[in-house]
Amino acid sequence: MELILKQDVDNLGFKDDVVTVKNGYGRNFLIPQGQAILATISAKKVLAENLKQRAYKEKKIVDDANKIAEAIKALEIKIPAKVGTGDKLFGSVNNINVAAALEKEGQAIDKKFITVTTVKRLGKYTAVVRLHREVSVDLEFEVIAQA
Repeated sequence: MELILKQDVDNLGFKDDVVTVKNGYGRNFLIPQGQAILATISAKKVLAENLKQRAYKEKKIVDDANKIAEAIKALEIKIPAKVGTGDKLFGSVNNINVAAALEKEGQAIDKKFITVTTVKRLGKYTAVVRLHREVSVDLEFEVIAQA
């Protein structure tokens, strides 16, 4: 079943992508949830026209995302955390903590666009920040002991 996505769907695609999924997934989940529409011939023509009109605006958005990416790369993020014996943390550091640290540095990024493996020890780690479907940046951060 061919569908046109109306919004980003994890592990499937981005908004306005034409994707092929199993019939049950499309009919029972994506379409009723309002996340996709059937990719009929007329819907594909409308999509092509919309994409053509949006191309210029999209270029400006990508340029803005690249500027933010350069600003994020220049940041030096240190996240303080409570430490137990050795270098083990009480709890963990995740995307919410990274989003809060970025917020303090003046870069407001939504936590759902930040991907971090769960961090349970002190040290340097890398998070992936997705600013746009074509722009993502690796953010290096360090987990330090809280004073």
